[in-house]
Amino acid sequence: MSRAAVPGLPSPHPIGALLPALFADDDFAQRFTAGLDTVLAPVFATLDSLPAYFDPRLAPADFVDWLASWVAVDVDPAWPVEVRRVVVERAVELHRWRGTRRGLTERLRLVLGAGAEVVDGGGATWSTAPDATPAPAPPAAPSGDVLVRVWPLDGRGLDEDQVLTVVRAGCPVHLTCRVEILPGPPGSPGRAEG
Repeated sequence: MSRAAVPGLPSPHPIGALLPALFADDDFAQRFTAGLDTVLAPVFATLDSLPAYFDPRLAPADFVDWLASWVAVDVDPAWPVEVRRVVVERAVELHRWRGTRRGLTERLRLVLGAGAEVVDGGGATWSTAPDATPAPAPPAAPSGDVLVRVWPLDGRGLDEDQVLTVVRAGCPVHLTCRVEILPGPPGSPGRAEG
């Protein structure tokens, strides 16, 4: 969609009708203002529908990419426009969960239509007693390695490069993410656990 001049688009506020009565019958003045009306009509049309430009569900496709830059979301032009609209619309939520298991699985689901399981080596310990004796054993030191298992939700295959791009964008910088692409969810019939 283009926001350039649209042939034959009428102006909602023709300038010729606003001129003093002296110029109502002046052919030159009416033709001159009609030219200005042609230039200004797309501006009025854009301003009249301005709120729609800021709604990712309604905005023109090229404007959605610009809105993505406003909310600091990286969108790939190769993604379908519907996916880009949803990612921009849910940008605040995706930022809130960025770098977490939930954020990574949600981004993979939104962008690629993929299910994901994130297995990490971090750990925590706790006790219900304020002065627990014996003290709970401390968790193992985090390995700095995260395993992300990904599978298609709709039966189509997944592009490995796209999966790696989304995982790299959502994985915390201080961790190494390994990716396994599976034909189905772990534990599904016909899939041997390894």
